[in-house]
Amino acid sequence: MPQVEIFIGGRTFEVACQEGEEHFLHSAAAMLDAEAATLAEQIGRLPEARMLLMAGLLLADKTAGLEDKLREAQVEAVALRAQLDDAQAQPAPAPQRIEVPVVPVDVVDTLAELAARAEALADQVDAKLA
Repeated sequence: MPQVEIFIGGRTFEVACQEGEEHFLHSAAAMLDAEAATLAEQIGRLPEARMLLMAGLLLADKTAGLEDKLREAQVEAVALRAQLDDAQAQPAPAPQRIEVPVVPVDVVDTLAELAARAEALADQVDAKLA
């Protein structure tokens, strides 16, 4: 069983852990050390046992708050999943036929006017040639 040296509140502790768990122990110790440093800044020097107790309680409070948020997120996720399942269970809406003119009305009118002028010019040319 590996022995790991951790630093909390300016003090060194040697702690045993399972093989491969060293990284997690260092992470946990860093969190506890951060809380201990906050306490030392706010309150000053504390006896070791009291400092560790207070830092542990602060971390437990933060953890409880995060667990509450996690539960709320899980409830919301379940509700959203149910809504998604309901939406997917609904039959697809019938397609709507929407007719969109290919050529705008203004363009059609302009083209009709140009066609009329072209026919008039063609009639004039035919009249001169006959």
